[in-house]
Amino acid sequence: MPVPTEVARITAQSVSKLTPIESSKRAAAYIAVDRHVKPEHKIIGIGSGSTVPYVVERIVQQGAELNKGRIFIPSGFQSKELIVSNKLNLGDVDLYPTIDVTIDGADEVDNELNCIKGGGACHLREKCIAEAAKTFILVADYRKNVEFLGTNFTPGVPVEVVPFAYAKVLQNLQHVLGSPTATLRMAKAKAGPVVTDNGNFVIDAPFSRDVFRDPFTIMARIKMLTGVVEVGLFCRMAICSYFGNEDGSVSVKEQVGPVEDHRIEMSHIPASELDI
Repeated sequence: MPVPTEVARITAQSVSKLTPIESSKRAAAYIAVDRHVKPEHKIIGIGSGSTVPYVVERIVQQGAELNKGRIFIPSGFQSKELIVSNKLNLGDVDLYPTIDVTIDGADEVDNELNCIKGGGACHLREKCIAEAAKTFILVADYRKNVEFLGTNFTPGVPVEVVPFAYAKVLQNLQHVLGSPTATLRMAKAKAGPVVTDNGNFVIDAPFSRDVFRDPFTIMARIKMLTGVVEVGLFCRMAICSYFGNEDGSVSVKEQVGPVEDHRIEMSHIPASELDI
């Protein structure tokens, strides 16, 4: 079956002139790949989201000779098609349960490197390849860099549920766990709910600032609900997160004991490559 053009060509190279937001995503992706995807890395996890095409683009720029000996593990349909369309070797986590490095996007990242993922309904597979990785890296633009989760990403925590249990889980989220406005995510291009790559539904559950001060606890409480498959909270799994800024620099949050926050100038990457 041919690769759908609208998915297969979701690459940074398809954009003739990048917007400031897209340029910031590309800058974050490039520096993350340059720092963390090394020649000795043979099994590489590719996440999902709007920053990930730039990750794949930079990996392709490392050269066909280097990439021919690598296996790339996708987190979902989008990343699978990116791997295939760029003629990279496709694998899966059931065959390669240990991954050298995984790079993924995020909907929001706090000061402790906790993040919300699942805006694209891929968080089960994203978490699987994140946990399988020896090194897990996040890339995003500056809008995703926040002090507390829930600041800019207002839909809430994505919760993947088996279809027959969604009503019970939704009721528990609304009346027991403190998310009264939790809702079943509905599809935009068809009637009915969003269906994940795994055949499940997604509930979006917003929580208050006080709840998000301890994201691990609310993640664990949601996960204990029967019918919940996975929760889109990734708590201190990443060793660092790269955020592209409007001025072309990249902010980095790293776990070196306490999380450190600093900036990197992009002088080692030609401006012609970054479109800034």
